[in-house]
Amino acid sequence: MLSNGQVRPDFTDLDNLCINTLRFLAVDGVQKANSGHPGMPMGDAPMAHVLWSRHLRCNPANPLWPGRDRFVLSAGHGSMLLYGLLHLSGYPLSIDDLKNFRQWGSHTAGHPEYNPSLGIETTTGPLGQGFAVGVGMAMAEKYLAKRYNRADYKLFDYNIYAICGDGDMMEGISNEAASTAGHLGLGSLVYLYSDNRITIEGSTDIAFTEDVAARFTALQWHVQKVDGNNLDEVDKAIERAKEERGRPSLIVARTNIGFGSPAKVNNASAHGAPLGAEEVRKTKKNLSWPLEPEFLVPNEVAAEYGKAAVVGKGLEDTWEKTFSQYSEKYPELSAELSALLKGEFSSGWQNEIPVFTPDDGPMATRKASGAVLNAMAEKTPFLIGGSADLSPSTNTILKGFDDFTTEHAGRNLHFGVREHAMGAILNGMAESGVLVPYGATFLVFSDYMRPAIRLAALMNHHVVYVFTHDSVGLGEDGPTHQPVEHLAALRAIPGLTVLRPADATETAESWKLALTRTTGPTALILTRQGLPVIDREACAIAAGVGRGAYVLKDPSDGEIDIILMATGSEVTLILGAAEMLAKSGIRARVVSMPSWEIFEEQDEAYWQEVLPPSVKTRLSVEAGISQGWYRYVGTEGDTLSIDRFGASAPYKEIFAHLGLTVENVVAKAAALVKAAR
Repeated sequence: MLSNGQVRPDFTDLDNLCINTLRFLAVDGVQKANSGHPGMPMGDAPMAHVLWSRHLRCNPANPLWPGRDRFVLSAGHGSMLLYGLLHLSGYPLSIDDLKNFRQWGSHTAGHPEYNPSLGIETTTGPLGQGFAVGVGMAMAEKYLAKRYNRADYKLFDYNIYAICGDGDMMEGISNEAASTAGHLGLGSLVYLYSDNRITIEGSTDIAFTEDVAARFTALQWHVQKVDGNNLDEVDKAIERAKEERGRPSLIVARTNIGFGSPAKVNNASAHGAPLGAEEVRKTKKNLSWPLEPEFLVPNEVAAEYGKAAVVGKGLEDTWEKTFSQYSEKYPELSAELSALLKGEFSSGWQNEIPVFTPDDGPMATRKASGAVLNAMAEKTPFLIGGSADLSPSTNTILKGFDDFTTEHAGRNLHFGVREHAMGAILNGMAESGVLVPYGATFLVFSDYMRPAIRLAALMNHHVVYVFTHDSVGLGEDGPTHQPVEHLAALRAIPGLTVLRPADATETAESWKLALTRTTGPTALILTRQGLPVIDREACAIAAGVGRGAYVLKDPSDGEIDIILMATGSEVTLILGAAEMLAKSGIRARVVSMPSWEIFEEQDEAYWQEVLPPSVKTRLSVEAGISQGWYRYVGTEGDTLSIDRFGASAPYKEIFAHLGLTVENVVAKAAALVKAAR
C-alpha cells in the first residue's frame, strides 16, 4: 500500500522517464552554471524517485505542515537532485530557479541552504552534518510524540529520510551520530547510503575499505543491501525499514556515479565538474533523451509528480481533522502545542528565575546557570538538552525530569563523549520548529563541535550552548583544558551571540536573553570558580545585559580618567582595581561587557554613552587572547589578556603568574593614565 492508502502499482516506463528527468535537470543545471556536481544526481535519481513518489509524506502546498516526513540530502553536493525533486513535486521552486543554479540571490545554492518554506529542511554540504542533523530530527519527533501524542491521536509519527554518500560515512561525526541513534533505538530514521565507491581522489579503495554494513549492524542499526538501480528492491527495502520501529535503518544501495555518461560513469571526473557539452550530448543520446530543449520536463512527468500535491493535501487534511478532535479532548496540550508551533512560549517562565544577592556568593556562574535552568524548567517544556558526558560539571541536569532513553523521551539528554554529533543533533532538534535545545561541554571542547555551531549560525537556529570552565581559572587540569583562544574563535562566527556573564545575576539575565533572542544561536560562557555576586543597587542590570555592555560603576564626581572594561570573572578584578585607583586619585569607569555581539547592535548614542569618545584612555581585562579588544580600547588604550597557553597549577596561582590580579590591573591602568596626562 502507498502512504495514501492506494494499492502500490508496478514500476513502469513512466518511472524511468521520471528518473531521467531528474538526471537531466541536474546535468543541465550544472552545465549551465559551469559549476557543480552532476555525478551523484545521475546515480541516485532512481532511489530518490522511489522514495519521493511512494513513501515521503509531505504537502508541497504547505511545506511547514508539522506532520510531514523530513528529507535530508546529507550528500549536499548533489543539491540539483533535491532541487529537481522539489520543483517536480510542486514546491515553490520554479524552472527558472533551477536555471539559476549557483547564481547570486538564487534559491538553488551550490549546496542546500535551510529554507523549510521551500522544502529544504536543513543546510548540508559539510559531509556528515546532514546525517547527524537527521538524528536530532528523530529525537525531536520522539520527544514531541511522547509529550503530545495520545493513544487515539498520533500527531507526531513522521519519518526522517536521508541520502548519504561515501564521504558521509567516512566523517567521524556520522559515526558519533549513528552510535547515538542506535543506542536510542530511533526507528523513525531511514537512511539510503549511496555506495558508489567513488570520491574526489578516485576509488574509495585508496582510503575506505571497511564493511559499512557490518559497522552499522554493530551500531544497532537495521541494515539491508540493495541494487540502487533496481526500483523494486529499493521500494521494498524502504517499506521494511519503515516497519523497523525499534531501531534506525540503513539501506546500502550500490549505485553508479555519473550513470548514463559513456565516458564518466563510475569515474571520479563525474563528481565535481560539469560533464562538458559534448559529453552531455552523448549522455542524452545514450539514455534516449532529447538533445533539446534543456531543462526538459515531459508532460507525463509533470502530471505524475503533480499527484504529490493532491496526496499531500489529503494527508494534511486528515492530520488537521485529527488535531481538531485532539484539541477538543486535550485543550491544554493543544493550546500549548499551538503556541509553540507559532513560536510563542508559555507565559510565566521568566518569573521563576531566581534573584541573586551578594549574600549568595561566591558562586560559580555554572552553578548559577544550573539554578536558573531548574527554576524555569517546569514552565519551559520547549527547553530540552544535556551535555557531552559532563552534566555534573556543567550543571545542566533538569532535576525531577526523565532521561531521554530507548524507553523514555525525557528532557535530559545524554550525548556521551560526542561533542560534534551533539552540536549537529541540536540543529536537528531546533528544526522541529517547536523545541529550543541546549547542549553543554567545557569551553575548550567547543572546538570539537565548531562546524555544527557554524551551521547553526548560518541557519539562524535557536540553539543554546552552555560552555563552562571558561578560562585558565579551571586550574590544575592544565593548558589542554584551559581555553584562551576560544572566546575570540566563537566571537568570529557571524550570527552567534556570545554571553560571558560576570556573576550569578548576569547569568540569570543571560539565560533570559538566550531564550528570547530568536535571531540565531547563543553561547553562555561560564566559570568553574566561585565569583562574588556584585552589589548592583543602583544598576539597571536587565537593561544593561540586554544591551551587551553597560556602566557598572562610575567615579563619584562623574569625571573619568580611564575606562576599565571586562567580561566574566575579570569584572570583579576591575571593580577592585577601580576602588584602589580611586585612593590614588585616578577616577575609573567600570564597564561590564557580557556580549560584544549585542553591544554591536546598539545605536551610536548608546555606544558613546558607555564608551564616551572623549575618554581615550581605556584598558580591557579578559582571561583570553587580546584579539578583537582593540575595537573597544582604541589606539591609545591597552589590553590585559592571555596571549599564550595556560599552565597546570591552582587557579589563583595561574592568575597571579599571568598578571590577572587587582594589583596588576591597577599598575597597568595607572601607567596608561600617566602616559595620557
